[in-house]
Amino acid sequence: MPDVGLLDPASVRKIAAELDLRPTKQRGQNFVVDPNTVRRIVTLSGVTADDVVLEIGPGLGSLTLGLLEIGARVVAVEIEDRLAQRLRQTVAERLGDEAASRLEVVNADALQVDSLPLAPTALVANLPYNVSVPVLLRMFELFPDWTRGLVMVQLEVADRLVAPPGSKVYGVPSAKTAWYAETTRVGTVPPKVFWPVPNVDSGLVKITRRPAPETEAPREETFRVIDAAFAQRRKMLRAALSGMVGSAAAASEAIERAGVQPSLRGEMLGVSDFAAIAAELR
Repeated sequence: MPDVGLLDPASVRKIAAELDLRPTKQRGQNFVVDPNTVRRIVTLSGVTADDVVLEIGPGLGSLTLGLLEIGARVVAVEIEDRLAQRLRQTVAERLGDEAASRLEVVNADALQVDSLPLAPTALVANLPYNVSVPVLLRMFELFPDWTRGLVMVQLEVADRLVAPPGSKVYGVPSAKTAWYAETTRVGTVPPKVFWPVPNVDSGLVKITRRPAPETEAPREETFRVIDAAFAQRRKMLRAALSGMVGSAAAASEAIERAGVQPSLRGEMLGVSDFAAIAAELR
């Protein structure tokens, strides 16, 4: 069978061997080796040929090829030099020069990149498990033009991203993500479709941008309130936020003015509640 189209297990291992690549846990490198999984991710993301898709950590190019296959343009941010330099060659070999012309590769750390050659309209990525939440929040903050997308993350992280207030896993990632977008878990991915095979399932999270909560407090101040509320989960809000205003009594007054009960814990509040409290703490 010719080496064309999406990557299969043999193709992934062949390219990895050529690059003398040994996937590392440090960078969360688990490459998708199943074309059907790639096409499923692309379909669930809702991206079309009209989109400019931001992809973080393309690795050997499994998902990149799937996105280019439908006609989209792709801006791929890859931290590892060998992978970044090989990606365009892989696309040209397997999909042709026209597809390769729709690919922009940025050889940089996604946690440090602050500009892109094209403004993305969507984000689709298999995010490294160890930096998935910081990377996603940074992409929300820096590139406001993308309005929808899908990320594949470790299942535990997926559950946190979509958790509603009151859930056992609701926390800082849930509340901060909710500032930017509505999130829904739309599927799971078994370990067997990756190389190397991880010891956990992955989750697919669909993302739809929405306006930030109406508040006089900027995002940074709201996020400080969220961080303080969850720094010690078992504390009531008036105690958890006392350090921000000097005393539990002052915190109680601000929380009450925001329309929230000071005896509640952070896990019961939505992002709009945190934004309202941040406005009163000003």
